[in-house]
Amino acid sequence: MITLFESGGHKNVMFNDLSVGSMVQANQHIIISGKEAIILDPGGHKVYSRLFSDLSALFPINGVKHVFFSHQDPDIIAAANGWLMVTEATAHLSGLWMRFITHFGVDEMVTKRIKAIPDQGTTLSINNETFKVIPAHFLHSSGNFQVYDPVAKILYTGDLGASVGNDAAEVSDFESHIQYMETFHKRYMPSTKALKLWAKMARELEIDIIAPQHGAVFKGGEMVKKFIDWIDSLEVGVGLIEDTYAVPS
Repeated sequence: MITLFESGGHKNVMFNDLSVGSMVQANQHIIISGKEAIILDPGGHKVYSRLFSDLSALFPINGVKHVFFSHQDPDIIAAANGWLMVTEATAHLSGLWMRFITHFGVDEMVTKRIKAIPDQGTTLSINNETFKVIPAHFLHSSGNFQVYDPVAKILYTGDLGASVGNDAAEVSDFESHIQYMETFHKRYMPSTKALKLWAKMARELEIDIIAPQHGAVFKGGEMVKKFIDWIDSLEVGVGLIEDTYAVPS
């Protein structure tokens, strides 16, 4: 467990070592305020038992009030039923994916606690603190959201900023880190326009940390600026795949 921020009763922690075997590495982020908490992108079935055990040692499970799903991928959402069965939390997911989540075995008795996030976003509150759920559509999912914590000044970006093949928990040299992000972003992010819209929006926020769902976090104003500038200049997705549209011989 890594503590990204702590002040008074507000704490932001990251679990980055719960994935095993051939799983893609994934971070599970928790925001705690007083006696209440939000779990962000809690992960799949095998991660569930490990996260449940580690989180129980840190914080009472019955204090979890919200479970946030940035999008529909199994490394984010597959254990949804587990978290809804052991807590009384409300889950939040893009309205585009509401009829798909039940395919992960979500019990009918808890589906009423899964709320659709409208395209324009929403807010979540715990312990009288409010967090912004902001649009990040097509980054990489067609229904995709991120969470901004204005207390810790952390933007949780889901797959945006993901890095693969580097064990570091924090980026120390941005230029050297690009090699671990570039291939992933060029293929998994479909829209250059969406990246530019996101960069414009992100510059409106006061951000001290960008915390993706995979790989290292970006800490400090200079590192955050470098990341946003890099995203703003990146060409991705449909603009790069013309050669792949050919019938195989």
